[in-house]
Formats: sequence, C-alpha cells, structure tokens
Amino acid sequence: MNRVSESPKSVGVAWMPQWHGDLHKRKKTGGKKHIFRGKRAFEMGSDPAETIVGEKRVSLKRGRGGKMKLAALAVNTVNVTDPTTGKSQKTEIRSVVKNPANVDYQRRGVITKGAVLETPLGQAIVTSRPGQHGAVNAILLQGTQK
Repeated sequence: MNRVSESPKSVGVAWMPQWHGDLHKRKKTGGKKHIFRGKRAFEMGSDPAETIVGEKRVSLKRGRGGKMKLAALAVNTVNVTDPTTGKSQKTEIRSVVKNPANVDYQRRGVITKGAVLETPLGQAIVTSRPGQHGAVNAILLQGTQK
C-alpha cells in the first residue's frame, strides 16, 4: 500500500482525490460566482484520517512543498494538561465521550479537535488535530477531575 496516495480505508477500491476549491460558493454579497476555469491540482485534498482509539498507527502524508505530515490513524495515549496547575502528563484514553464535529464520529469513537475524551485523570477536550499532527493533546475539563 502506498501510504502517501492511499488511505487504509480505500485499499481495493478505486481512489479518487477530493476537490477543495471554492469556485462553487457564492460571493460575500450573495451573488453567484461564475466558474471561469476547471479544477486545479493545488486545490486537491485527501480523505480524513478519522483517528480512533487503539494501538498506535501513524501514516506519513506528503503536503504542499514536500512537507511531510503525520496522520494518526489510531492512538491510545493523550497528553493531558491541567489548567489549574499547568502540569502536563501522558495518560491512556479510555473512550470518546462526545464529538461535536459529527454525531457519527461520536458513535464510532473517532477523535478530532474538540472531542471530549475519558481518561483516568477525568474528562479532557482535544486541542490538537490528530489527523494533521499525529499526536493527541488535551486540556482537562473542570469538575470532571478524579
């Protein structure tokens, strides 16, 4: 499997890039934009990493200008910061309590920025983007500390 061009979900399936251009949107005034050209390679995107809880798996992706990005496919640890003391420590992830990004992500236990995780220290909200950074950082929520 070519890790740069394919995601693990698309193995055995015809892979097609996603277009992330904005030609289809409307103007600030509400008027319609007229599409004056076709799609361009620099507007190409990729599938979301959809990080889940499990044994650590990281994928390497090539970004624009040759920049390499780490996409976390599965993680089982989180760097939790306590806002009252300012101390950070690495702890395990028990489960995904809530994910406001998508109701389906919440059901499937997908970790994205803003997701609430259950840890031995209490509930923590994710501040990093695991699909872009390859790591999960979170801040402990007040009133849920154990």
